[in-house]
Amino acid sequence: MKLKFYKPTSPGKRNASRTNFSEISRDISHKKLTYGKRRTSGRDNSGRISVRFRGGGHKRRIRVIDFKRRKLGVPARIFSIEYDPNRSARISLVHYFDGVKKYIIAPKLLKVGQVIQSGIQSSISIGNSLPIYKIPLGTLIHNIEMRPEKGGQLVRSAGTSAQLVAKNGHYAHIKMPSGEFRKIYIRCFATIGQVSNSTHDLVHLGKAGRKRWLGFRPHNRGVSMNPVDHPLGGGEGKSSGGRHPCSPWGKLTKGLKTRKNKRTDKMIISRKFK
Repeated sequence: MKLKFYKPTSPGKRNASRTNFSEISRDISHKKLTYGKRRTSGRDNSGRISVRFRGGGHKRRIRVIDFKRRKLGVPARIFSIEYDPNRSARISLVHYFDGVKKYIIAPKLLKVGQVIQSGIQSSISIGNSLPIYKIPLGTLIHNIEMRPEKGGQLVRSAGTSAQLVAKNGHYAHIKMPSGEFRKIYIRCFATIGQVSNSTHDLVHLGKAGRKRWLGFRPHNRGVSMNPVDHPLGGGEGKSSGGRHPCSPWGKLTKGLKTRKNKRTDKMIISRKFK
């Protein structure tokens, strides 16, 4: 997949780029598998802002993605590869041979017309979904379940892939895209291959307006505020804050450990940062 670079006809286009969408085969979604997305603008169920600097952006429709891939033994043909505004990866509309239609995360190198399948009898080919105990060591996988029947939760963003490095009893050792090694129950399902749209992280927006289209509002720095608004605010002239970066409520924002799920700490073999 290649990037498209604009001619510098304006300051906003001088360094802007985008994917050329050459792999997109259909620019209209299957309406029965979509529904309207309600905008929250970063507000929770009480109406208060819980995530700052969100709002606006283009209208979107949610595509219902099949993360479980539990139509076991039923082949499906790739009907189209489509753009999804709600995620960085591409999605594929698949037509199962029994007439059912579903969306899945599109792996890299997946082609329209290709036949895929889920289940223990499936071959080790791109797009097929199998339990981990049936996948050979060294295989690149994505859309990995954390618990059987829950659906894929790990490795779903554009260009990512995990690697199956070992199997030990009831658990497999998987190297995550972050470099972390993690144990996953071997009866969890995973999909073969790398996620599509691998050049997503190379796209340069070029102007602030493109960020607004994505639903982000301007982010104000703490050091530019007054002391009453932020711990880093105030000072004569321009100041660097004089303390470690923190939130308006004084919580550290760099290096502070936020993981609280001690119940699953035993599933992490080694972290990205030793």
